[in-house]
Amino acid sequence: QVHLVESGGGLVQPGGSLRLSCVVSEYFFKSNSMAWYRQAPGKQRELVALISSDGRTNYVESVKGRFNIFRDNVQNTVHLQMNSLKPDDTAVYYCNTNPWLHINGAPYWGSGTQVTVSS
Repeated sequence: QVHLVESGGGLVQPGGSLRLSCVVSEYFFKSNSMAWYRQAPGKQRELVALISSDGRTNYVESVKGRFNIFRDNVQNTVHLQMNSLKPDDTAVYYCNTNPWLHINGAPYWGSGTQVTVSS
């Protein structure tokens, strides 16, 4: 059973924008904080943006003022609006709960969506 489905990535020029979306199984979405994470080649996965169940947000310093996380509690979806993109934003982006899901004792991640920022 698939619990997290990310979409919206692509190739964009520096300064451009993308909106990522993630559909989450209702069971995991309703009462959990949701987050977007990213993993660049050769680097560890990092938490980029976080939104609590009541809408409070937090961002890693490098994306503050450029990224906006928001959630649709009717559609069980979390979005990440990314503006003024930089080459350093290139990574595979994943959504998950915070802390991330464990299914049958093992970490659970979706397949992610690739974001490439390049001219």
